[in-house]
Amino acid sequence: MSKQSQATVTLTINEKPITVPEGTTILHACQQVGIQVPTLCHLEGVCSNASCGICAVEVKGAKNLIRSCVQAVSPNMDITTSNARIIRARRTIIELLLANHPNDCLSCVRSGTCELQALAEQMGVLSKKFPRTKKPGKQDFAGWGIMRDNDKCILCGRCVSVCREVQSVSAIDFAGRGIRTRITPFLDQPLSESSCVNCGQCTVVCPTGALTERDETDQVFDAIYNKELTVIVQTAPAIRASIGEALGMPAGSLVTGQMAAALRRLGFDSVFDTQFTADLTIMEEGSELLQRLKNGGTLPMMTSCSPGWISFIETFYPKLLPHLSTCKSPQQMFGSLAKSYWAEKTGIDPSKLVVVSIMPCTAKKFEAKRPEMRDAWEWWKKKGRKDAPFFDVDFALTTRELARMIRRAGIDFAHLPEEQFDDPLGRSTGAAVIFGATGGVMEAAVRTAYELVTGSALPNLELKAVRGFDGIRSATLDVGGTPLKVGVAHTLKNARVLLDEIASGKSDYAFVEIMTCPGGCLGGGGQPVNPTWEKREERRQAIYTEDRGLPLRKSHQNPAVQDLYKEFLGEPLGHESHHLLHTKYSARRV
Repeated sequence: MSKQSQATVTLTINEKPITVPEGTTILHACQQVGIQVPTLCHLEGVCSNASCGICAVEVKGAKNLIRSCVQAVSPNMDITTSNARIIRARRTIIELLLANHPNDCLSCVRSGTCELQALAEQMGVLSKKFPRTKKPGKQDFAGWGIMRDNDKCILCGRCVSVCREVQSVSAIDFAGRGIRTRITPFLDQPLSESSCVNCGQCTVVCPTGALTERDETDQVFDAIYNKELTVIVQTAPAIRASIGEALGMPAGSLVTGQMAAALRRLGFDSVFDTQFTADLTIMEEGSELLQRLKNGGTLPMMTSCSPGWISFIETFYPKLLPHLSTCKSPQQMFGSLAKSYWAEKTGIDPSKLVVVSIMPCTAKKFEAKRPEMRDAWEWWKKKGRKDAPFFDVDFALTTRELARMIRRAGIDFAHLPEEQFDDPLGRSTGAAVIFGATGGVMEAAVRTAYELVTGSALPNLELKAVRGFDGIRSATLDVGGTPLKVGVAHTLKNARVLLDEIASGKSDYAFVEIMTCPGGCLGGGGQPVNPTWEKREERRQAIYTEDRGLPLRKSHQNPAVQDLYKEFLGEPLGHESHHLLHTKYSARRV
């Protein structure tokens, strides 16, 4: 049915008439007249299961209050969204939830962003009215990426829904009945021993502190204050479009210069940019693709820079691992180069060099601790050093953790001057900036690969066919007279569609980009909580604005990357590149 001919419904909300499309929920109808009905279990695009009852409204003629997040409007419906009965019901629900909730708001990592805390204040709940009825929930702090405290869980179901419906992982679900109901992995195992891929989407949709990232801010501050250590930092492309939002600025605020300034004021010895190694990734990955096309390698080749996606294919599709690019992610390329090339160049002891990453992703924490990510140590060992084993990247902090550090240090972020990243690992191009958005890696790769093959510039630098938030997108490029079909997917549910096509032999793609999270890194599991597509779109626009404003927009034009090959790596896919920038993955057992 076309939009023009869609049936409508006329009703009354708080004595004001309104006409909305048929099938609209009461909750959405209220929003259209500027009334924000409070919710806990409902999150747009993720979950709406009416489990909490906070969104209850009164409908004339109905005996009981109606849960507005699931009830569709009907003709002549007369709705009241706030009166003594409704307020009393909402307050009672909050009081019942607080009865079994820990009283640690002062020390909880979600203090200030906790939706239960905010609703308690909104409803005027100032004390616990009811006694506790449940035993304290189980804590799960075993993994590197995600921490779980079931004592703070309010059973809203958002995490279950996003894990199952958005990511198709289903690592957690409801178990038990009555007061024994809980959300847990299979057989109450830790998340680290489940099919969880550490994407962190559960942490951005959780309304309380039941699911959070492993907070490593104290360890990073300790390293910064240790005068025997050199502590450097790298920042992922998506951070410049989200850290301002995490600090109270409008969504999509582009704060690249202020971010660099804030990191220096926190005490980091050098402030670098992961975008440097994003450009390097394009050089290596593009060369790998061309080599596969020329020599009959495994196709389609799939990108390998999203660690949640890597865990997903290792867990659910291990037979397709040969399709992965062997390139490390930009985070890990940076770490191995920082502790080899840059440490040697500056005369810094690599065993006393601490590499910190600022990432939009909880899976980056897990990636940094993978046992194969110690290549800089192996490189030095071949040179005769006998250091104790060290990781290439020591700490991976989320956007939220960086925001906590900035607030803790009392930095007035919004009024900081704009500063530049340090050389040489801080130089980048517009191609590296767009890595933060779904489709960005593909677009960046095409900008370089097309020119390397044809010897001429891409007719249109912006590959808009792979941009946007459609789940799966594709384009066919004419590369020197040869058609090359490329595909892009974001969220693991959409990745599963492409993987099933490849497994069945029906895929005609040559190159596929897959990002774990909705919208790509812009919607990562370490980004500000309560994401909406509107916020992701604002962040996306900021990323492309920065790309358009940079003088260099192709990865192979980065002079620092060119110097790196001349001074150290030699050539893409060369001997040093193979050992420091590439890796291999294997089936993951859970």
